[in-house]
Amino acid sequence: MDSGVTIISSPFVDVRLTSTVTSFQSKRRFKRGISVAELKVNLEMIVGAPPSFMDLELFSVSDEFLQKMDDNDALLGSYPVDDDCRIHVIDRSGGQLGEFTDVSKVDKFELSDEAYNKRTESARAFMKKQQVGHYNEEEMAKKKEALAARMKEEEAAAEAISVGNRCKVQVPGQPTKLGTVMFVGTTDFKPGPWIGVKYDEPLGKHDGTVGGKQYFECENKYGGFVKPLNVAVGDFPEEEYDLDEM
Repeated sequence: MDSGVTIISSPFVDVRLTSTVTSFQSKRRFKRGISVAELKVNLEMIVGAPPSFMDLELFSVSDEFLQKMDDNDALLGSYPVDDDCRIHVIDRSGGQLGEFTDVSKVDKFELSDEAYNKRTESARAFMKKQQVGHYNEEEMAKKKEALAARMKEEEAAAEAISVGNRCKVQVPGQPTKLGTVMFVGTTDFKPGPWIGVKYDEPLGKHDGTVGGKQYFECENKYGGFVKPLNVAVGDFPEEEYDLDEM
């Protein structure tokens, strides 16, 4: 008796894939109308196992074993496969888990700097041709000149600053700070001259120690290092804070 109801199933099915040669799980869409043999050919590109050495097992959405897919002529849709079911590929060719994902087993390609310089299609060749970055001799010369001039300014400014001077520190983007100069000279953490300051308030970053080396002493969070051009020395008395007015 015709009930008048027509059941239409999707011609495609989305399944999860796992295998004995890979540790990851992927998701793929296949036509229900392809044969198991055709499915194996598609799976070779995904898991790397040869089709003739594949055994397929079908699992439910909740990962319960349903049955083996051992008929190469049968259509995928003839098995109880629904969206989010899992097809597990067993590789009988001797492939090991991680064989296709372990890059430590791959020979590394190494190219000498001299050989790389001879290549015309490399990023380096393009940058040289376009005179970009450090391959622009004129631009690099200007930057080197500007850096040298800046260094001379920093050194001249540092010579005018002495330990014990009261100072005002003005770093762009930061509030003005008052303090006392505790260190003038070069450091191990960055090149050029630096000024170590003990601030009047806990607006610093350390206690005068940077990278395990102590350059001066002060309370923690009261110490800071700044470039000489950001320091002005003069009569900057320490502000007194009346706790009764706070």
